[in-house]
Amino acid sequence: MSTRMLRLAALAVAGTLVVTGCANRGGSETASGANYPEKDLTLIVHAAAGGGSDLTARTLAKELESDLGRSIVVENRTGGGGRVGLTYLKDRPADGYSIGFIPVEVAMLGHQGADIKPDQYTILGQVMNAPATLSVPTNSPYQTLDDLLAAARKDPGTITVSNSGAGAIWEAATLALGEAAGVTFKPVPYDGGAPAVAAGVSGEVQAVMAGVSESAAAAGNNQLRILAVLAPERVSSLPDVPTGKEQGVDVVIGGWGLMGAPAGLPDEVKQRLAEAVNKAASSQAFKDVMTKAGNTPLATSPDEATQFTQSEYDRFGQIYG
Repeated sequence: MSTRMLRLAALAVAGTLVVTGCANRGGSETASGANYPEKDLTLIVHAAAGGGSDLTARTLAKELESDLGRSIVVENRTGGGGRVGLTYLKDRPADGYSIGFIPVEVAMLGHQGADIKPDQYTILGQVMNAPATLSVPTNSPYQTLDDLLAAARKDPGTITVSNSGAGAIWEAATLALGEAAGVTFKPVPYDGGAPAVAAGVSGEVQAVMAGVSESAAAAGNNQLRILAVLAPERVSSLPDVPTGKEQGVDVVIGGWGLMGAPAGLPDEVKQRLAEAVNKAASSQAFKDVMTKAGNTPLATSPDEATQFTQSEYDRFGQIYG
């Protein structure tokens, strides 16, 4: 494991990582009037359909449609651990018709060589947190976290663990768990949590690191067995799954998500969208879906979310610097 990855893992063990363009920066004149929105919107998601980010985005989209009175088309642009979708979003016109689900990777990828930084987006609010989970296929010989760790100690670097992409949060969680337990896993990247879970279900990998909403669905279908949730305490949707700390591995790490748009959004449009996002994230329908999935629903202001994101960007800068 590289020195940089060791520092990443060590910081996650020491504390909680809570913890998922330049063109047309001024937006168009048609977006700044009182009649906004005058056409349908596109909501860009960096991860594949069926995962936790996609679930969050599509649930919010339904609520936003009711408030804005326009259809919202969810567009999944996957790849590069979030790089593809985040790059596409920041390079869209800042006219209010391209919005996106912005994951924790917005605070990580810029420190890994990508042209992605928080100030390239208009942040509209934080909407959720999601703890990490470690799972295995139901036919796996590993019944507990101790079983899996024992196998990893016996054959270092051979236990394959799928994740949401190279440099993304679930790869970081895999490294953090390995550092805390004194073992080395073999991370295997996919284009989001849903494909990572599918790889575990099909037996392509021996274990899966993913968000609780992604792993819980497969566990509910008896396709995965969740060995641990990497949260400060057990989550309500998985009351029988112990935390890592309960099993002697004290690591807490997870993802988070914002709603945003390209930087330079006109003030009137930003205000309208921020109000709509806050209303959607505060709705009982959204809260119910998030809570059932094991996530923590949030509805913060643009200022709060912007400050939080910058603080996370600075934190990851210390890790990767």
